[in-house]
Amino acid sequence: MRKEDKAVIIEQIAATLREFPNFYLVETAGLNAEKTSALRRACAKADVKLIVVKNTLLHKALEQLDGDYSELYPSLAGPTSIMCTTVANAPAKLIKDFVKKDDKLPVLKAAYVEETVYVGADQLDTLATIKSKNELIADVVALLQSPAKNVVSALTSGGTKLHGILETLSNKEA
Repeated sequence: MRKEDKAVIIEQIAATLREFPNFYLVETAGLNAEKTSALRRACAKADVKLIVVKNTLLHKALEQLDGDYSELYPSLAGPTSIMCTTVANAPAKLIKDFVKKDDKLPVLKAAYVEETVYVGADQLDTLATIKSKNELIADVVALLQSPAKNVVSALTSGGTKLHGILETLSNKEA
């Protein structure tokens, strides 16, 4: 491959990584064509972009980005694919589901999620339980709404009870 072609590919990889706030480095080399197609379809459904890259080109693309990605460099050995996503836990859930159905692949090498580096396949469960930004916002909104709902509920149920008591008393007197 010519040096100019490599420079273009490095820039494309860097542009893709800038576009997505989270990415996973996985090994998919042992998958046959059928399983690779199934993985690509699953990625497309989950809005995860799957790219197969050469490690040296990915290393150079990471060097072009802002931030420190040096913790990921040791993971760049053997065949590597990148799973890029905007939802932090989507690739982890996808990998777990795929591994349940099939065999041991794909294998998580490392991940860059929410500006934190996770290294090793043992981090998969941790990554799968990370809540996305939208899920956290929904949790906060629900927590903020619950006291107001409790007050409204107490007022409406109290009014019903009071009405029932007054009606019972008025029926006794009559």
